[in-house]
Amino acid sequence: MGKFVLLDARLFAPGADLSGASNKIELTSEIEDKDVTNYRSQGWKEVLGGLGSAEISAEGQWEAGDPSMVDDVSWSTLGGIGPYTVCPTDSVVGALAYLTSGMRVDYKVGDAVGEVAPWTGTVKSSWPLVRGQIAHPPGTARTTTGTGTVLNLGAIPAGKRLYAALHVLSAAGTTPSLTVSVESDDAAGMADPTTLLTFPAADEPGGQILRTDGTAITDTHYRLAWTISGTTPSFMFAVSLGIR
Repeated sequence: MGKFVLLDARLFAPGADLSGASNKIELTSEIEDKDVTNYRSQGWKEVLGGLGSAEISAEGQWEAGDPSMVDDVSWSTLGGIGPYTVCPTDSVVGALAYLTSGMRVDYKVGDAVGEVAPWTGTVKSSWPLVRGQIAHPPGTARTTTGTGTVLNLGAIPAGKRLYAALHVLSAAGTTPSLTVSVESDDAAGMADPTTLLTFPAADEPGGQILRTDGTAITDTHYRLAWTISGTTPSFMFAVSLGIR
């Protein structure tokens, strides 16, 4: 990916797509530097890495009156921990994505008379910030059981994990139910897939995030599989995957 102008960044809160109400999204990540300088440091400061943290801050145009709108989402998630996904360019399958589990720590609304009503908010991480890809796009409605596009994320060494964030953006129908799993295989054909993670069944908008246990995984290719049931069910959802 070369240089580009920010025109279509995406922000997914637990169960909502806030991209259309956002005009600024900032993502920061840092590691504490702990000073261990001593008399044998050859006159140079020495540091060790301490605790890591990440933060997502965003702002845009205020809207309210529907569970998918920024005011409703911000009040319902304030003080709560859930999945967040940020995409710098787009949210098609394979697009670059950053994901984490974080707590919504603040929410601010209002400005001077005559201004477009704004909002600002901040999320602080509770899990590592993970660099990955979009595995399922938000704009594709699913009404039947199926599988997604295969992504080559590579093998996972011991001590690292596969992370997966699910954002259920809408659910329709009578008693609709959606269960999403992450499968892996050693080749793109997915001839003998292994289920690595399975999200609890969802029947309404919301978010979930899961990760593997740190055991090495030699498979290199990954995809989503979903099971949908109910009477005339329809779901819109986005999923991001990454290894850290």
